[in-house]
Amino acid sequence: LSPEPTVYFSKLQAMAPDGRCKTFDARADGYVRAEGAGLVVLKRLSDAQRDGDRILAVIRGSAVNQDGRSNGLTAPSGRAQAQVIRASLDNAGLQPKDVGYVEAHGTGTPLGDPIELDALKTVFGAPREDGSTLYVGSVKTNFGHAETAAGVAGVLKLVACLRQGQIPPHLHLTQVNPRIRLDGTPLAISTELQK
Repeated sequence: LSPEPTVYFSKLQAMAPDGRCKTFDARADGYVRAEGAGLVVLKRLSDAQRDGDRILAVIRGSAVNQDGRSNGLTAPSGRAQAQVIRASLDNAGLQPKDVGYVEAHGTGTPLGDPIELDALKTVFGAPREDGSTLYVGSVKTNFGHAETAAGVAGVLKLVACLRQGQIPPHLHLTQVNPRIRLDGTPLAISTELQK
């Protein structure tokens, strides 16, 4: 291999030198590796009710897809992200206005974060008639990218939000990445406790 692809790859794969995941921030300079594990027991609601299980949350819908052609790991396909969000809403029988919080992937990269928020704007970007806010956050600001447990960590955070009736502050955000434009949308990054 020539040195150029290696240099290019290392710039895209940068780890945050200070060990802080600064998702959506102008200082975002890479992701933070973490280790973790999480467990979610999934069961049909009717079966859980029949069995007397303690139900912490109900998943109303889901969807899967993949990025297709993209510019690499840190440059996801915004189009593919918007498509999977729409498919998930359709599967759940929900409209964009029905959603009050999105737990973003939010790795803290200067290119990936704006792409993800642009996908959210594509689906949720229309101002809401009631003026309500759609908050966005990422658990990765708390402890980094927990490798294969990253997705389940976000699910567990969301369940905790629902159970507590609160959205915790999104950490390490001092100035929003200049590539992220939220004006004229209902989206806001939750930097304070929301009840």
